[in-house]
Amino acid sequence: MDKDVFTLDFKVRDYECDMQGIVNNSVYQNYLEHTRHEFLLSKGIDFAELTRQKVNLVVLRAELDYKQPLVSGDEFYVDVDVVQSSRVRFDFLQNIYRKHDQKLILAAKITGTSVNERGRPFVPDVITKLFPVEPLAE
Repeated sequence: MDKDVFTLDFKVRDYECDMQGIVNNSVYQNYLEHTRHEFLLSKGIDFAELTRQKVNLVVLRAELDYKQPLVSGDEFYVDVDVVQSSRVRFDFLQNIYRKHDQKLILAAKITGTSVNERGRPFVPDVITKLFPVEPLAE
């Protein structure tokens, strides 16, 4: 695992499972979102404070590829990396892995932007600072 990629540990709770005994598909989005918020906090970015400043981070698209199910009691982790995908969009690249066998459970790409108080998309400096700096051509 890349040491620069942010990870967060979880354990499946009984109530997150559906009648089949596996984690309900919608619950995975909660895991992903919580990890994104914790990632931002680890970088000194407070999601709630941005909102108070009328900078709203919004999800434009969620692509989730379910690979294997999790069941009650499974310990797992979610990783997250962020890249700029256009002038006003960024992608959170996230994976969920079961701990005991490192099996990939889910791969996701969450595309987002920021909108100002008039609803116009932009990427604030605090988010731009998260993107890798491309080396200058010589």
